[in-house]
Amino acid sequence: MKTLSRSRAVRTPGGLSLRLDPRALIVVVLLLAAACAAGVALIGTGDAQIPAADVLRTLAGDGTAYQDFIVNELRLPRVLVGLLAGASLGLGGALFQSVSRNPLGSPDVLGLAQGSTAGALTVIVLLSGSATQVTVGALVGGLATGLAIYLLAWQRGVHGYRLVLVGIGVNAVATAVNGYLLTKADLVDAARAVVWMTGSLNGRDWDQVRPLLALCAVVVPLVLANARGLRMMEMGDDVSNALGVRVQRVRLVLMLSAVLLTAAATAAAGPVSFVALTAPQLARRLTRSPGPNLVPSLCMGAALLVAADWASQRAFGADELPVGVVTGVLGGAYLLWLLVTERRAGRI
Repeated sequence: MKTLSRSRAVRTPGGLSLRLDPRALIVVVLLLAAACAAGVALIGTGDAQIPAADVLRTLAGDGTAYQDFIVNELRLPRVLVGLLAGASLGLGGALFQSVSRNPLGSPDVLGLAQGSTAGALTVIVLLSGSATQVTVGALVGGLATGLAIYLLAWQRGVHGYRLVLVGIGVNAVATAVNGYLLTKADLVDAARAVVWMTGSLNGRDWDQVRPLLALCAVVVPLVLANARGLRMMEMGDDVSNALGVRVQRVRLVLMLSAVLLTAAATAAAGPVSFVALTAPQLARRLTRSPGPNLVPSLCMGAALLVAADWASQRAFGADELPVGVVTGVLGGAYLLWLLVTERRAGRI
């Protein structure tokens, strides 16, 4: 196993040098396979059961008209939103935990999910907005919250524990705002808001897939392009500056990317809890790598959310639960375990 954990330098014909960790590469491949398998199982799940072989045949364009409608129009968008939202949350969580150098520095703890929820609730309660307007409100709320956290945490730069402490405070304020908005809502809007706040993939269609896919196509390459700077920043700002890393610029770009990924995922699927917290931690334990583990965290987030959505439909009999309930239960148990572990290690 030791040989699998060693990085190897690879040179491309164009002279570009890359470092590959064989163990991390194997983990990424296995997580991608698990995410795809869970996606196929989820597409075949529902009132109209479709075998996995027929799902794959339909996705390849060789299914019946009935299967094509069920698979490509009704269920595939839901699965794609789950994969993209999970990947966004996993990557966003890895970025925040790396920048803050704290395993608790995830969007759930820092208040970004609550900020996005506040934006969505404002549109639902005060404006009675449409689904598209709720999505925009969630995105604006998340961006505004991220900007507030960054400005409040700034003191000749943004550093780990200050970022976490400010985020916890902002999270408390946003939670209070959300509670106030719910008290002002009428019964219909309150019920609609509670369903959205739980986090769910029900009813997702191509209108949610396209903007989330476009954002990931832009932001993910930007993050990976700054991965080297992020890895060097783990040695400290002074060392990173000495090695030529523009620390504050890289930190700002990565934090903005994490905010965009988290806000977009929340806008598409609601505030699905704990995926951003657990995915980077699980990915790090599988790869056994101390680095930011950006790609493994992305793949882990996608696999977790789609698997949780499949479990929410199959594990509770006739009662289909929102996926946010499943991730909340599992993630809450993981958070308690993480807190106990960190305390025993003397880190908190």
